[in-house]
Amino acid sequence: MSYGKRIGLLGGSFNPAHDGHLHISRAAFERLKIDEVWWMVSPQNPLKKSHDMSDFNSRIQSAEDIADDPRIIVSDIEQRMGTVFTVDTLEALKKKFPKHRFVWLMGADNLRQIPKWRGWRRIFRMVPIAIFPRPSYSRRALAGKASRRFKRFQIKTARAPRLATMRAPVWVFLRTQPNTTSATRIRARRAREQPE
Repeated sequence: MSYGKRIGLLGGSFNPAHDGHLHISRAAFERLKIDEVWWMVSPQNPLKKSHDMSDFNSRIQSAEDIADDPRIIVSDIEQRMGTVFTVDTLEALKKKFPKHRFVWLMGADNLRQIPKWRGWRRIFRMVPIAIFPRPSYSRRALAGKASRRFKRFQIKTARAPRLATMRAPVWVFLRTQPNTTSATRIRARRAREQPE
């Protein structure tokens, strides 16, 4: 069977998109040898309050403004497919693009909270996962429930370039330089700068 592209999937609110998203994407190209990263802008993160959320088109625009690499594809695919939960999105993507090799990309903060996600164990069994450091989260995430549950499927970073071709469950923690940019802090700064 001939395979399509190796695709890194970076899901999130992108509220707003920022340097941290770019940082993870560049590291994924370098360390995972993937062809594209799809920034999947979520219509509404089920774990986040909607009143804190900019409208969908503004978040798509913020992602397009900052994605300065032709290999980064800003996508509204979750809205088009009508999926809310990552597990459903992954299932739909694997059906829609059976030849592509997908890798789920996420920060250590999400590894820490993934047990709150619907079908989180299934997510680990569906696609290879690459975890990127986040300041103050990495150590706790690696000691957390998800890491312990799938500990025996963790691979050494030296094998990361082959991650996209490996059979799930498989995951890697990439010890890259963490990026400290935070969408929460960006929103707080913007709110402070708003004229009264």
